[in-house]
Amino acid sequence: MMKIMPVDQFDAQAFKTPPIQTGNEVEAAVDAIIAAVRQRGDAALIDYAARFDRAEISSVLVSEEEIEEAFAACDESFLETLRLARENIEAFHKRQVRQSFVVSEDAGKVMGQRVIPLRRVGLYVPGGTASYPSSVLMNAVPPKIAGVKEIIITTPPGRDGKVAPAILCAAKIAGVTRIVKAGGAQAIAALAYGTESVPAVDKIVGPGNVYVATAKRRVYGLVDIDMIAGPSEILVLADGKSNPAFVAADLLSQAEHDQLASAILVTDSMELAQKVQAEVERQLKDLPREEIARASIEKNGKIVVAHHLDQGVEIANLIAPEHLEICVDDPFEYLSKIESAGSVFLGRNVPEALGDYWAGPNHTLPTSGTARFSSPLSVDDFVKKSQFLYYSKEALAEAKDHVVSFAKREGLNGHANSIAIRFGEKV
Repeated sequence: MMKIMPVDQFDAQAFKTPPIQTGNEVEAAVDAIIAAVRQRGDAALIDYAARFDRAEISSVLVSEEEIEEAFAACDESFLETLRLARENIEAFHKRQVRQSFVVSEDAGKVMGQRVIPLRRVGLYVPGGTASYPSSVLMNAVPPKIAGVKEIIITTPPGRDGKVAPAILCAAKIAGVTRIVKAGGAQAIAALAYGTESVPAVDKIVGPGNVYVATAKRRVYGLVDIDMIAGPSEILVLADGKSNPAFVAADLLSQAEHDQLASAILVTDSMELAQKVQAEVERQLKDLPREEIARASIEKNGKIVVAHHLDQGVEIANLIAPEHLEICVDDPFEYLSKIESAGSVFLGRNVPEALGDYWAGPNHTLPTSGTARFSSPLSVDDFVKKSQFLYYSKEALAEAKDHVVSFAKREGLNGHANSIAIRFGEKV
């Protein structure tokens, strides 16, 4: 049962979902897997598929025939849903595109910045107890818009040696160029170092279990990564007029993800708190994933009764949740006061699931309080910026004495000399 507590018992640190923790055993296992993939390439991926996924595969790549089979297996209404969701995601993310710029206002000086797409990126898509075609769209559409030429997905195969049809259809619709049958740390190793069938990428994005997270930490620096995602989180800020059944359903939508997921209600109404507490218990019994959701609610489900909603906003900013719902009549009154949240859902008719699948904003979000300093996945994650600078001889002459003075002040006479020598001077 969700615990109800008055605001004076609130402790922000206790409410934050801890990041994925690793131990020596996990780290040693990941190191061994990475070493095996670096040494044996595709053969290691095939062996790990048999060992961890119990799948016999002859090739690590998904064939065109398998993709065609997937489209035949998915009903047309779902395929249309995927296409429409992709369009919504595209429409939102196209507004994030940055432009290169050139500044040439002063005679003899040209400078600027180029925005350059990464050449190749890898997207990790979890398998296991569920498949997530929504994650394929959310992770693949932004790099496509950014101009990335090669987008590679890695995802574990099922016991039949095939990837879930919904994943393959979403990948094709999103414009993925290559799909690899590999999960876990071995998939991350393949993306980072490359194999016979998997070219090495510049960046790896996408959530995964503790082995995936550890592997991403290990290869960071050789490649870039998006984030180390922790368990899913939701904080609902609701006033006393909110429908307790709606609030309970939204809390459970995250609790069913993972036993470690966090579902928090902050309200100014003790009556609503008690009704939501009871409603959560009632709705839990109807969930197919009741065991997972109940474990999450009992361990991490909390209700805080604040004195007023402005105090609730302060609590939300301290927790910095992945998902924040503001269930009031005029949610825009509070939007400007929110400083730290991955994604904000405004009003009584905007459940978090709308953002997961359909609306357009990305659902790959900072967790474990990292919304204090990081952002949702976006087009920016798939570009790099390069500066350029041109000075004529006359323009350099104007700057010469200032630059030489700076360099000498820092004791870097070689720097100073590289300027002075062009004018026949000595430092």
